[in-house]
Amino acid sequence: MAAEKLRDLSQPIDVALLDATVAAFYGTGSKEERTAADQILRELQNNPDMWLQVVHILQSTQNLNTKFFALQVLEGVIKYRWNALPVEQRDGMKNYISEVIVQLSSNEASFRRERLYVNKLNIILVQPMLHSDDLAVKLLVFMVVPFTFLVLKHEWPARWRSFIPDLVSAAKTSETICENCMAILKLLSEEVFDFSRGEMTQQKIKELKQSLNSEFQLIHELCLYVLSASQRTELIRATLATLHAFLSWIPLGYIFESPLLETLLKFFPVPSYRNLTLQCLTEVAALNFGDFYNLQYVKMYSIFMVQLQSILPTTTNIPEAYAHGSSEEQAFIQNLALFFTSFYKSHIRVLESSQENISALLLGLEYLIGISYVDDTEVFKVCLDYWNSLVLELFEAHHNLDNPAVAANMMGLQIPLIPGMVDGLGSQLLQRRQLYSGPMSKLRLLMICRMAKPEEVLIVEDENGNIVRETMKDNDVLVQYKIMRETLIYLSHLDHEDTEKQMLKKLSKQLKGEDWTWNNLNTLCWAIGSISGSMMEEQENRFLVMVIRDLLNLCEITKGKDNKAVIASNIMYVVGQYPKFLRAHWKFLKTVVNKLFEFMHETHPGVQDMACDTFLKIVQKCKRKFVIIQVGENEPFVSELLSGLPSTIADLEPHQIHTFYESVGHMIQAESDPQKRDEYLQRLMELPNQKWAEIIGQARQSVDFLKDQDVIRTVLNILQTNTSVATSLGTYFLSQITLIFLDMLNVYRMYSELISNSIAEGGPFASKTSYVKLLRSVKRETLKLIETFLDKAEDQPQIGKQFVPPMMDPVLGDYARNVPDARESEVLSLFATIINKYKSAMIEDVPRIFEASFQCTLEMITKNFEDYPEHRLKFFSLLRAIATHCFPALIRLSSQQLKLVMDSIIWAFRHTERNIAETGLNLLLEMLKNFQASEFCNQFYRTYFLTIEQEIFAVLTDTFHKPGFKLHVLVLQHLFCLVESGALTEPLWDVSTVAYPYPNNTMFVREYTIKLLSTSFPNMTTSEVTQFVTGLFESRNDLSTFKNHIRDFLVQSKEFSAQDNKDLYAEEAAAQRERERQRMLSIPGLIAPNEIQDEMLDS
Repeated sequence: MAAEKLRDLSQPIDVALLDATVAAFYGTGSKEERTAADQILRELQNNPDMWLQVVHILQSTQNLNTKFFALQVLEGVIKYRWNALPVEQRDGMKNYISEVIVQLSSNEASFRRERLYVNKLNIILVQPMLHSDDLAVKLLVFMVVPFTFLVLKHEWPARWRSFIPDLVSAAKTSETICENCMAILKLLSEEVFDFSRGEMTQQKIKELKQSLNSEFQLIHELCLYVLSASQRTELIRATLATLHAFLSWIPLGYIFESPLLETLLKFFPVPSYRNLTLQCLTEVAALNFGDFYNLQYVKMYSIFMVQLQSILPTTTNIPEAYAHGSSEEQAFIQNLALFFTSFYKSHIRVLESSQENISALLLGLEYLIGISYVDDTEVFKVCLDYWNSLVLELFEAHHNLDNPAVAANMMGLQIPLIPGMVDGLGSQLLQRRQLYSGPMSKLRLLMICRMAKPEEVLIVEDENGNIVRETMKDNDVLVQYKIMRETLIYLSHLDHEDTEKQMLKKLSKQLKGEDWTWNNLNTLCWAIGSISGSMMEEQENRFLVMVIRDLLNLCEITKGKDNKAVIASNIMYVVGQYPKFLRAHWKFLKTVVNKLFEFMHETHPGVQDMACDTFLKIVQKCKRKFVIIQVGENEPFVSELLSGLPSTIADLEPHQIHTFYESVGHMIQAESDPQKRDEYLQRLMELPNQKWAEIIGQARQSVDFLKDQDVIRTVLNILQTNTSVATSLGTYFLSQITLIFLDMLNVYRMYSELISNSIAEGGPFASKTSYVKLLRSVKRETLKLIETFLDKAEDQPQIGKQFVPPMMDPVLGDYARNVPDARESEVLSLFATIINKYKSAMIEDVPRIFEASFQCTLEMITKNFEDYPEHRLKFFSLLRAIATHCFPALIRLSSQQLKLVMDSIIWAFRHTERNIAETGLNLLLEMLKNFQASEFCNQFYRTYFLTIEQEIFAVLTDTFHKPGFKLHVLVLQHLFCLVESGALTEPLWDVSTVAYPYPNNTMFVREYTIKLLSTSFPNMTTSEVTQFVTGLFESRNDLSTFKNHIRDFLVQSKEFSAQDNKDLYAEEAAAQRERERQRMLSIPGLIAPNEIQDEMLDS
């Protein structure tokens, strides 16, 4: 009965009953009561007339949760139906919200008591910064909406021009109203200047910025008046917070040609305003619009430094002060880091102009070095970011001394250079380097002491102080390492001697035991490893000889397993970073490799893994050295290694043995004599081949022998070992795979039958048993081995002819015959690899591949978006390989089969799994281009053009498919260019059903697209949709304009508002990353020698 009464919205809602329902929802009653209340509230919220009751509810209830419920109802209307409401209703709601805010803010007591409610009316989404213990309130804070501001986004500036004058006038009536007005102004600035990208069209953002700029004088006067006249701490803090939001964009005259800076510096020493004032000064420091206000910046910095020394004396141990400080004091240190880094990024050159300024600059850098030692990740990130940019600037000027014009530009000189100036410019650069030599030396020590852990290091100290194997990579640490490594390389280029001296001095202390800790040794060795490639070869050789010798000595003299594990880890990391040095020094290389073999017997967690990984890394870069007879040796190292192989790998786990075998495969691959190569391969594979021959021999006597679980595990291990060697040997693995290939296919067939029988007898659950999983692992590894070999083998057609036909029935036929749960997805990727490798030579085989895999796989993967995830991506990769290399085979398909292909492609790009959707879209682009160039162009596009356009628009406007934006745009651009090109000579519309004959396909597609989008987006007017479609045709030949036009439409359609839209800009970000990589390649050491993909062939 109560529910029916609430649902009747033809009369004012019973607020007491609504209060009771809301209380039941948030109360501690029975589950049934909460469910019933939830049902009623949902129905009310979805009722289109409920919003008309909001004012009545807000005026009548005292319950905060009920007020929030009413505001939620209002949210949907303002966000999505505002422009459709009559003007009088919009104005009424606007005035009501304004009145409520003014009324609540007028009285100090009500303002404090209802502050939470006022905030809800002020802002878009309130951040969870409550201290209330009321769980219901906390939950609602996440959901509540913003009414002043939500309305404002629609109304201002066009329909509410007087908003800012009205707000400023209201602010002058009382201090509490003024405080709330400051909060609204702060939100307004943040919304327009910080959060607008991807939420508003570019034109709307421009209009809002212009309106704010033109009316800022009123806001500026209000802020200055409050700061000079008010004594209320809360109001002054609110005003400083508002100023902070505005300072980054307001005209500079309001800052430098008014008392504002002077006022801010006056507030800086006052503890209660210190952090807010420092944030404001940081915003000013970050501004950079030429040299016009240089004098003001120098004056501001000088006053600031004098005040800072009284707040934070130069003798203070900043890391210690931070560790023991209050949250306010810690925030001050963080804000101080932001101030210094912002000021120096924009204005450091101004401070280099006179001795007095230089003293203040060096003092500030001293403070920043001290702050950089603070044990807080966020503080260090701020400092590191600046140090990286400063060192890069100094390095580039030094690096470009040979190019005076570039160097002058680095120094900010805009004048044309004449020959006589070049020497003077070099002198200036040297003076500048000299000026910073002291801070840079301290910075080198900082980087060495705080170097982050590289990815290759697997041994870490846990929270209990034990040395353990790392279980999970910390991406933040890896990013930090990358920046620190780059910074240290620039520092090394600026002064190699100082870098070397500081590192060797710290290492010497470790040897003497003066400074011995795990962390000190770790950071030092990570720093040493990180500068690989940055020194001249002769200096690097001398440096490395001392480092490696000292580390090996340290390993000998240090006692304790944990200590030895840490030293071992560091030796392995350092040697792995200097392959060039190892290639040039055989004795060191041999010593290092033998040391790695020692570490392979060390059972401490992580040591063996790291030894095998480092061995692989060194062999990849030095492989030639192991197959030639070195001076003083009787045989190549690889031969010596193969003789002692069983004892070397005796203590290794299977996965470590596989890495070891892959490493030796690289050595063998470097041998140019085919006879020796085959001999080495035979010796390497002797152990696994011996075991394989035993198993196959036993199986010939009794096939049941292969069913034993231990035997199955041994077979799996042998296959994995073969795969590892195939990975590194490529074509040269032919003799080995030929030896086991046919027996391997027989084992595959037998295990497949065992799996099918188990599933047939035990049902779907049988596929989850450990026995069936083990059998399937063997099948998968067999497929992986064949795929690895064919993929790595050089393009030799006879290899394809030798290996592909025998697989057709045991592998492809088996896939078709098997029950779905027993089909291996690797079959699909194997045949995708084969087609990508042998291309058009496989055209004749495509019908058979299609018949065996297509229909049965589609039945598995199109029931839903979750089952058989591995099959999905691999199926579309196979289809793409066929479309790319065997397109004529697709044309020969029947119309039903082609429809099946197109339906599967559409299904793929509808998928929410990013990889599958992207593969589907790439495949679609291939198909569209291939059909456009074929004789079936008209026939294909007449059948599929409209379907593709409709489906692409569907995923384009669905936020789940944002990552595919770039490809969606390319497909649409292709379609619109195709229509305009005249390549389609037959009508795209159905002549038999469409009475009106369109003059051409362009007019038809234009009208069809307008109808399609108007139906899909009823919240947009026909003129808006027409304008968008016209823009698509006009911008079709310019991808950048076409893309921006679509971005604006997505925002305008409200589908992509208030979300993270970085995926819409992913292509630009990728281009920037590639430019950065090219820059890094030009600087020695920036990309580590072991990361550069070159052959590094050594003589």
